[in-house]
Amino acid sequence: MAYLQLIINPGSTSTKLALYRDEERVLGESVSHDAEELHRYERVADQVPYRLGLIRDFMTRNGIRGEELSAVVGRGGLVFGLHTGGYLVDEGLCQALVSDELSQPHASNLGGLLAREIAAPYGIPAFIYDAVTSGELSRVAQITGIPEVPRRSFCHVLNSRAMAIRYAREQGKRYEDLNLIVAHLGGGVSASVHDHGRIVDSVGDDDGQFSPERAGTVPMLPLIDLCYSGKYTKDEMKKKIRGKGGMYAHLGTSDCRVIEQRIAQGDEKADLVFQAQAYQIAKTIGLLSIVLKGKCDAVILTGGLAYSQILTQRIRDYVQFIAPVCVLPGENEMEALAQGGLRILTGQEQAQRYHIPEKEELV
Repeated sequence: MAYLQLIINPGSTSTKLALYRDEERVLGESVSHDAEELHRYERVADQVPYRLGLIRDFMTRNGIRGEELSAVVGRGGLVFGLHTGGYLVDEGLCQALVSDELSQPHASNLGGLLAREIAAPYGIPAFIYDAVTSGELSRVAQITGIPEVPRRSFCHVLNSRAMAIRYAREQGKRYEDLNLIVAHLGGGVSASVHDHGRIVDSVGDDDGQFSPERAGTVPMLPLIDLCYSGKYTKDEMKKKIRGKGGMYAHLGTSDCRVIEQRIAQGDEKADLVFQAQAYQIAKTIGLLSIVLKGKCDAVILTGGLAYSQILTQRIRDYVQFIAPVCVLPGENEMEALAQGGLRILTGQEQAQRYHIPEKEELV
């Protein structure tokens, strides 16, 4: 029996859509959204009817009949208290996706809401899978030096976990039997520890290494001085951290292809900043190896920047003493969502149900 799944991946300016038959991508499209249209909506959740109309138009144009679908899978939102894997989109999860207390407002929160709207009329399940906020951090890993700011699991879970599972399969082993460190290299960079199938710690794109567009961790006291200097608004400071930080702040571009061209042309500053980025990513991998007490089976480099042989080789030079380094480039989000949904449909995994967590569970 073939399983047909509609995959929905909402972003800030587009919604990526795809139809999968088992693991085969049948068709796909990225639907762009007019910025002025999106600005009409006060809250992210208010965009549901607008995006829903575009999804139904996509289905009509491509002859996709809802009654032929086995499931609809949406991108997981920024909901607190999730574990890795899939969740059935039910009333409780929908409430969390629109709650300011239980989630952070983000376009990815629309994934579950849209999936349920499409699936409900046909009596088929709607899932989310490997949300950014999912993980199994221990109580020890959550504690910081500021009690009001605990650490939460926050990284590129979807692609990182998919590549970890792929690596295990290619090695003829089970993901649940391995200890892995996965670094996702993109506009933001995050790294995660996979301890026998569980993400037990992670370093997000704002609490560690800098990246093409993000500042990462910087000395806090000078940062506080900068915040109160009167030179920048709150929004401008946020942009310094996410959007206009990292390599963009140093070099005026976040495009690594441009930066590599500048390096090839002898730009010493570009070369130095690129080396510093590799150095910081490697430091994070080294830091996370402590969580596994050095018992690491492999380090996996993935994401769009993993296509850069210069960057991956520089990281490899630093960390190959920890474990063998495997490069699996690309984002692979749509494929990862489809594979996750398929594992649930075939009984390899069970879909979880969201429960409103206690305060101490919000990780």
